[in-house]
Amino acid sequence: MAETILLVDDEEKVLEFMSSFLKNEGFQIVTARTGVEALAKVEAANPALVVLDWMMPNMNGLDVCRELRKKSRIGIIMVTAKADEMDKIIGLEVGADDYLTKPFSLRELLARN
Repeated sequence: MAETILLVDDEEKVLEFMSSFLKNEGFQIVTARTGVEALAKVEAANPALVVLDWMMPNMNGLDVCRELRKKSRIGIIMVTAKADEMDKIIGLEVGADDYLTKPFSLRELLARN
């Protein structure tokens, strides 16, 4: 059975772009467009990895990451346009395992899985 990856981003085109590529690489993909939806889908789908956007309305990726870390050591890759060194440090300090800045190569994302 293929590993499941949860992709979380409020932009539908980004989700479609990543989903298509990762499905072709043999992964099972679950998507969420909000932080609240992401937390529910982690419970339901039990993914091996969460690819998490930082900047989302209502509940941002940092808050999702904090909530996930309270319960789990699930793999988390933060994917965001926030590219300053301090942003990267904050993302890693709240619990992300890795950090990619947009735009990024899908091959680079695959290599980090």
